[in-house]
Amino acid sequence: MQNGYFERARQLLGATPLVDGHNDLPWALRSLPGVDTTRADGFGVDLTEHQPGLHTDLARLRAGGVGLQFWSVYVPCRFTGDAAVTAVVQQAELVHTLAERYPEHLRVVSTAAEARAAFADGRVASMLGAEGGHCIDSSLGVLRALYRLGVRYMTLTHNENVPWADSATDEPAVGGLTDFGREVVAEMNRIGMLVDLSHVAATTMRDALDVSTAPVIFSHSSCRAVTDHPRNVPDDVLERLAGNGGVCMVTFVPYFVSDALVEWDKRVHEAMTEAGLDHNDVDERNRFAKTWSGPPMPHVGIDEVVKHVEHAREVAGIDHIGLGGDYDGVSALPVGLEDVSRYPALFAALLERGWSERDCAKLAGENVLRALAAAEDVAR
Repeated sequence: MQNGYFERARQLLGATPLVDGHNDLPWALRSLPGVDTTRADGFGVDLTEHQPGLHTDLARLRAGGVGLQFWSVYVPCRFTGDAAVTAVVQQAELVHTLAERYPEHLRVVSTAAEARAAFADGRVASMLGAEGGHCIDSSLGVLRALYRLGVRYMTLTHNENVPWADSATDEPAVGGLTDFGREVVAEMNRIGMLVDLSHVAATTMRDALDVSTAPVIFSHSSCRAVTDHPRNVPDDVLERLAGNGGVCMVTFVPYFVSDALVEWDKRVHEAMTEAGLDHNDVDERNRFAKTWSGPPMPHVGIDEVVKHVEHAREVAGIDHIGLGGDYDGVSALPVGLEDVSRYPALFAALLERGWSERDCAKLAGENVLRALAAAEDVAR
């Protein structure tokens, strides 16, 4: 790749806020050995220093040109009921603690306009995304409380069904959304919280699009027509985003962008099942994959991600695509996109392929900021 494209990409991200839809740093911090993220006086990790065990630190966020980060306040499906609610509140508090600890770098914001202002002030605007509708314990009151804590999207499910919505990676139970699931979507529209359809079954995607009066997002999903994984978005759903105003934020997760990885992961799934382990438990899966004696993980590179970005542009339209890397939520990333500093490499590849800077700006963040502002308008 010519250095000229990389420099153009850096300049582009210096002028346009790059919105990343999904970063699991809060859970990654919580999972580090010997770290207690509930301590208000510091928990032993300095993000101003290079963190080789993580995909994210403050210097690499800056190098990557990230302008607005949706921090995932993720709760594993093994947390249920009150425990799930407690965990998501703790996760939200952790994001606020990080912003308070590093005010010269991070600023929690509530609106698209505040995000633009933070970017103009040289801060990484920070919003919260609740990953997994089980964290509200089927309570609209908890949903509203999360909004007050700064959560600006909720992923309706994670890897397992919730009582009111089917997940992409679980056995169908209700056929999409139940009546209460439709109430959840309507309430999210009413308060101005984006409906995130990553992780949900295709039936749930279609039901949510039928109900939602505000733009929806996919915070970290790629294209099923390119890589046939249930976590990806079918073309008929991508086609509906133009009418809804929504955005599919293409992810870098190797399992979702490479057919070879899909086949490899099926073997991991089989091996975990034989061992009595839960493949849907992300932490357990990552631990297992590191020690598994099966074939090595196939090579995945930046070109696979480009294929998904270009397919999403072709089907959904240039105004309905974005990016959600899922950094610190997976054990490995494609070669060339190994950590949050590597976003310019993706844009350099697109510029080299003839993308205009205007189209790159839409992909980087303009589309998501427009969708967020539209959701705010619906709420008002």
